[in-house]
Amino acid sequence: MAECGASGSGSSGDGLDKSITLPPDEIFRNLENAKRFAIDIGGSLTKLAYYSTVRHKVARVRSFDHAGQDAEQDRESPYEISVQEEVTARLHFVKFENSYIEACLDFVRDHLVNTETKVIHATGGGAYKFKDLIEQKLGLRVAKEDVMTCLIKGCNFVLKNIPQEAFVYQKDADPEFRFQTNHPHIFPYLLVNIGSGVSIVKVETDDRFEWIGGSSIGGGTFWGLGALLTKTQKFDELLHLASRGQHANVDMLVQDVYGGAHQTLGLSGNLIASSFGKSATTDQEFSPEDMAKSLLHMISNDIGQLACLYARLHGLDRVYFGGFFIRGHPVTMRTITYSISFFSKGEVQALFLRHEGYLGAIGAFLRGAEQDNPDQYSWGENYAGSSGLMSSSPELGPTQGAKSGTFDLLEMDRLERPLVSLPLLLDPASYVPDTVDLTDDALARKYWLSCFEEALDGVVKRAVASQPGSADAAERAEKFRHKYRDKLQTLRHQPFAYGTLTVRSLLDTREHCLNEFNFPDPYSQVKQKENGVALRGFQSVVRALDALGWEERQLALVRGLLAGNVFDWGAKAVSEVLESDPQFGFEEAKKKLEDNSGVDVILGVFPFVRELLSRGTEVILACNSGPALNDVTYGEALLVAEHIAAMDPVVHSALREERLLLMQTGSSSPCLDLSRLDAGLAVLVRERGTDLVVIEGMGRAVHTNYDAALRCESLKLAVLKNPWLAARLGGRLFSVIFKFEVPAE
Repeated sequence: MAECGASGSGSSGDGLDKSITLPPDEIFRNLENAKRFAIDIGGSLTKLAYYSTVRHKVARVRSFDHAGQDAEQDRESPYEISVQEEVTARLHFVKFENSYIEACLDFVRDHLVNTETKVIHATGGGAYKFKDLIEQKLGLRVAKEDVMTCLIKGCNFVLKNIPQEAFVYQKDADPEFRFQTNHPHIFPYLLVNIGSGVSIVKVETDDRFEWIGGSSIGGGTFWGLGALLTKTQKFDELLHLASRGQHANVDMLVQDVYGGAHQTLGLSGNLIASSFGKSATTDQEFSPEDMAKSLLHMISNDIGQLACLYARLHGLDRVYFGGFFIRGHPVTMRTITYSISFFSKGEVQALFLRHEGYLGAIGAFLRGAEQDNPDQYSWGENYAGSSGLMSSSPELGPTQGAKSGTFDLLEMDRLERPLVSLPLLLDPASYVPDTVDLTDDALARKYWLSCFEEALDGVVKRAVASQPGSADAAERAEKFRHKYRDKLQTLRHQPFAYGTLTVRSLLDTREHCLNEFNFPDPYSQVKQKENGVALRGFQSVVRALDALGWEERQLALVRGLLAGNVFDWGAKAVSEVLESDPQFGFEEAKKKLEDNSGVDVILGVFPFVRELLSRGTEVILACNSGPALNDVTYGEALLVAEHIAAMDPVVHSALREERLLLMQTGSSSPCLDLSRLDAGLAVLVRERGTDLVVIEGMGRAVHTNYDAALRCESLKLAVLKNPWLAARLGGRLFSVIFKFEVPAE
């Protein structure tokens, strides 16, 4: 959330007279490069969407021009690094109260520089009400879009592109949100949009959906009757009243009708027999809180039963709820969840969306950008620029009504390559990448949040050191520190802000914040140096392995693979050793074992790969697409493989004959989500008939995928470089994970 200061007054009386001071780098980010716009204006909230181009610094590697380089320098490093600018695409969504619309449109107009469009696509009831104002302020023609079409397109987009977008609400859980792993096949589903009334839509494909029912009893009914009963005019204040009420003071319950006999009928005494039933049999005054609660239960139960009946009629078990009646309010989600579960006997699930407020704006944008085929790309949430899900329950924070002047933000980055599930997952629908849910595990959450905060000084130091020629590196590094620390603070209080909190999400958030301040690869020079040293030792390692007998060699290969995995600058225990002892090397690492870049890949992975190749096995070596800590990237691996091939005939012939193929994973994280892999890698895995998957590293094999079930044999191996994690798994620092799994018949 970003606060904005409002001041000034006017005489129009229509709520559009507020002036506002907005920091452009916090609210309407990158507005000067905005290309297209869309807007969704509801009864009380406006959602502005725009597409922009973002310039990022990226670290690129390339081979030296040998003719122009000194031979000694050539031996020191296998490649050179250059920092270049890269232009990427980003979607921005900003949500704010309608009372700020005029001031926001003024701000947008004053900062537009490079917009390509003369049209703004608009949806929602306000598209008509504010049409003239928008055209006058922005000089753009308003093209109105169908509300339901926009909602469906927006819902499909978030379900496909944001992992753990959907969640169930559990009343007594802490926290109350339970996020769902995105189903690989999102269709069909039921969308229940609760606005003034209720619309129920069956969605079968991206382009095929059908309005199958609805009701006039919806959010407008709650608002209107609530205002008559309580004299409270604001929707959010009504919900706040309901959160404090006791409906049983107003409603007639089953136990009020049958007394103790309800048990013989198999009914719970707390079931509502008649909403507002007690008001007909007593002269007492009822509190506004109790009446609001009774009204909320009456309408929510009615909507829940209606949605349940339509879901069962059409054979659907997933029902997504959206619309202004929801708005993230726990009381509403709780009553709808109970109603759906009760009437379906648990067979139909009520699901809510983290970004349900943006569905219309996303859909309107997609309608206006169809010529660019945005659906052919994969997109990812940029945690550095997104507000996250904020609970509005009285216990966890102020209600929506108290959030006057706050702006909610969502940013989505277009990824370079489309992402799909690994074809070898045993059951993609039930696959969960992460091993520990920090949202659930309070002890683990406390440890890891503290661990990441304590590591901040080291990350800042490394970031500055990676750009010795930059005059503002220290200043940008401090901005990174401030932003990431703020994110950690948010996650302490609201661990559900970006979905299920995990070690992976903490690492990804840190990478996003580093990129935000142009630190694309803080470990690039460390990796360059490590790779150079490791390449010089490659032949001696291989000769020593070749001299061993078969059984000894297999054990030595595995020990080498694990020893290389020790070199992890992201692990505090390791980075302290590497900082204090620059001579710490491969043999020292092997001695650390209880039984990343250069040493890991060159002296650990490549000898292992070489052994497989020697046995006639085809190998696909998959590396990160982008940088994360000191993990080798696809670009670096290509150059390293060239150098190794020049020294080793086994690797040379395998590359030439395409028995060894280097691919990118589509990931820029030390962890790995097998449901979001590079589409090209997935195709190759299927075409080559892969029958063994080796997952190496603490991030990829322990923090994620430790419990992943595959349809082929798998080997998961790592060194535990975190003492807390090692102790929790029953080991010690530098203990080994070596997990070979054969799928059940």
